[in-house]
Amino acid sequence: MDQLQTIQSKIYEIRGQRVMLDRDLAEMYQVTTGNLNKAVQRNIKRFPLDFMFQLTKEEFEELKANLIFQNGRSNWGGTRKFPYAFTEQGLAMLSGILNSDIAIQVNINIMRAFVAMRQLISNPPTDKSSLLQREVKELKEYIEEMFADQNDINEDTRTQLELINRTLAELQVQKKLSSTPRRPIGFIRPEEND
Repeated sequence: MDQLQTIQSKIYEIRGQRVMLDRDLAEMYQVTTGNLNKAVQRNIKRFPLDFMFQLTKEEFEELKANLIFQNGRSNWGGTRKFPYAFTEQGLAMLSGILNSDIAIQVNINIMRAFVAMRQLISNPPTDKSSLLQREVKELKEYIEEMFADQNDINEDTRTQLELINRTLAELQVQKKLSSTPRRPIGFIRPEEND
């Protein structure tokens, strides 16, 4: 696994944000977690709550459960403190307080990993299966729309045919009434004149 994929595998979604944990960062920077957190505490003004936060017990337990589910095991032994999570902005701020050559290179790679993830989310790769599913869905919607239009036309046509039949029936009744000869008014019958 190349370095970008390794970093991406250590990016978690917690509280609706993509974050990296202090333990993973310390490992990449090749320092202890304690030393990393001490450097952060010395510069705490640089890390507001939207840059860095500490996981709750529930978040930590859920994270451990997800790691066990994904990897089959979790190597989070008996930690006394819950880990700190750094957002992308917090990681950028962290690069300002860690100045070793390793830290600089790791931060560059972390920023590249976040950019690659954003690009992947905004432009997901299209495979033939998902493309075919989308086309089938569009075709299904089109056919349903056509049937709905056809049903509307049939209903309108049915109504018009009923009106035509009713009008024809009325005209036939009127014709029957008008086709029978009328009796002339008066005393002389037409047959008698002939």
